[in-house]
Amino acid sequence: MTTKLYVGNLSYQTKDQDLNQLFAEVGNVASAQVITDRYTGESRGFGFVEMATEDEAQQAIASMNGRSVDGRSLTVNESKPREDRGGSGGGSRGGSGGGYGGGGGRSSGGSGGGYGGGGGNRY
Repeated sequence: MTTKLYVGNLSYQTKDQDLNQLFAEVGNVASAQVITDRYTGESRGFGFVEMATEDEAQQAIASMNGRSVDGRSLTVNESKPREDRGGSGGGSRGGSGGGYGGGGGRSSGGSGGGYGGGGGNRY
C-alpha cells in the first residue's frame, strides 16, 4: 500500500488548500495537489493527496470515497504509478499518400490521408 491517493470527481473550484483541509479531517496530510491544465491553469477535476502513514491513507479511503463534496461524489483510491508512455507517441496512422492531394485511386491498405486524397467513394 502506498500513502499517495488519487482523488477524482473534484469540483472545478477546488484548490490545493481545500483538498488539504478536507483530508486533514482524517489524518496528517503530507501533500495535496489538484491537477490543472498546463495551458489554461484550470482544474482538471482530480488530484492527489499523500497521507503521512499507510494507516491514515486507508482511513482516508474508507471515509472519503463516495463522500459528497460540493455536490459531487468523490472517488478516492490508492494512486497507481503512471504507465510509461514510451517514446513513440502512439501507433502508426498507416498507409501512405498523405498531404494535400496525395493518394488517389483505391488502395488496399492505408488511407489516403491528408485533405482530399484517398480516392474511394465519399458519398
